[in-house]
Amino acid sequence: MLAASEAIDLRQLLSAIGDAVVVTDGAGAIVMWNPACERMFGYAEHEALGQSLDLIIPDRLRKRHWDGYNETMRSGVTKYCTTLLRVPAAPRDGTSMSIAFTVAMLHAPDGKPAAVAAVIRDETSRFNEDRALRKRLVDLEAQVAAYSPKP
Repeated sequence: MLAASEAIDLRQLLSAIGDAVVVTDGAGAIVMWNPACERMFGYAEHEALGQSLDLIIPDRLRKRHWDGYNETMRSGVTKYCTTLLRVPAAPRDGTSMSIAFTVAMLHAPDGKPAAVAAVIRDETSRFNEDRALRKRLVDLEAQVAAYSPKP
């Protein structure tokens, strides 16, 4: 067990956890990309560092993303510190991916927003299972309606 005085090696922690952790600066450039990001999105750390988050954001969602990102950096406020956000993502291989994430605002010594850290989980399987269950429910409701007596 770690004593309160022992430091935890942040690099080791970020390398060991299964969730992707990406940190971006105020302009949205990637400044930290852990190994789970590489596994999830298909880009090595050296390929992602310095790149825009557009690297993993589907084209159709970029304007909405950047509007929200810029407002968050301006205001220093985001509801996604405590609320899970579920959105599509664009991995390198071009497949469809669903992710869920929360963010943490990182501040400069003067208190102004300086960066955003996101903890991301691949929820593609869960999303596909939910979609299949919803479709099955609609199909079953249609079958019941077809066999129900009409008044």
